[in-house]
Amino acid sequence: MMTQLKSSHSVRQEQVRKRKQASNDNADDLVQRSLEIARLEAQIDKDYSAYQKLPRRTHIGARTREYRFAQYVEDWRIKIERIGNMNYPEDARRNRIFGSLVLTVSIRANGSVESVEINRSSGQPVLDAAAVRIVKLSAPFAPLPPDIRKDTDILSITRTWVFTPNNQLHGG
Repeated sequence: MMTQLKSSHSVRQEQVRKRKQASNDNADDLVQRSLEIARLEAQIDKDYSAYQKLPRRTHIGARTREYRFAQYVEDWRIKIERIGNMNYPEDARRNRIFGSLVLTVSIRANGSVESVEINRSSGQPVLDAAAVRIVKLSAPFAPLPPDIRKDTDILSITRTWVFTPNNQLHGG
């Protein structure tokens, strides 16, 4: 108190209020930032949980070398060609229509077809429709073997299908 009475330095009331206001602003800002961080962490947890529930997908093509996939795809191809040749599109046979297309078939672990997608059309609607029809006629496929199921829920097979001038389907 003695020091205050003798001090030549004076603190203006206005400066004290500004410091208190700045301190309050900082505290409010920290609270707002903490709330925003908590909200973002909750959203990340929610998104991560949703992502973990998505089916695990594996995409493979014609050049698959890994044995566990290669054998399954080969068995799948044999079935597709057999069913495709038994159900070759009559319009294509009669009108001598032939060509190739790229098709992706997504197969669930139980062997059922999730989806069929034409990645590159043959340019012949009759052939494109026939390819989709052949997949549907061939389904269901064999369930995915345990060594594939351990890390795959849906297996997507992309292959080039060739409808030949000899009225045969190859490559499926």
